[in-house]
Amino acid sequence: MANQFATAINCMDGRAQKPVTEYLQKNFSVDYVDMITEPGPCKILSEGHDTTIIESIKKRVEISVKKHGAQIIAVVAHYACAGNPVNDDAQQQQLQKAIDVIHSWEFPVKKVIALWLDEDFKPSIIN
Repeated sequence: MANQFATAINCMDGRAQKPVTEYLQKNFSVDYVDMITEPGPCKILSEGHDTTIIESIKKRVEISVKKHGAQIIAVVAHYACAGNPVNDDAQQQQLQKAIDVIHSWEFPVKKVIALWLDEDFKPSIIN
């Protein structure tokens, strides 16, 4: 059987990489996670101002989906983000808007999820 991939649009914060990878591997039975990192990606995607970075994220997601066959895309935000220094509620609202942006790209994937990392960097899906 071919290796299974997921794509994570994650914060560049080094504390966020391992828990997201482990969560996606455990809960979605993937072997590998293509990690796309930016400081505060939910802010970037939800606000839509920095089109250069947004297009770069989209291109990297496209490579993951088309070349690696990723079927899950996760957008990640976390507690006390230095790149997006707003409160948790604001970040989680941005995260939901970011999910809408990802859906608008219409990649042929099974699922797009919003992952929140709490103060212990424990991931959970938010709706």
